[in-house]
Amino acid sequence: MVVSVIVAAALLCVLPVELTQADFEKLHKTIMPSEDPWKSVQWNTSLVEAQNLAAAARKPLFIWAMDGHPLGCT
Repeated sequence: MVVSVIVAAALLCVLPVELTQADFEKLHKTIMPSEDPWKSVQWNTSLVEAQNLAAAARKPLFIWAMDGHPLGCT
């Protein structure tokens, strides 16, 4: 689906196409993410617990680690 959206966007940039309101709303609905998709991720603050859950589910473990100010203003 992502590839089709990218191709459609590329074609819209190249081809002189009239975009109707209905077409715009359909395209907009297709490319907009679902409501707060980050909330569906099972975040865990315990590394050991997260590692155990990932191993039990045979899934990879994603670790977000950072140092400094969250906005990069250090």
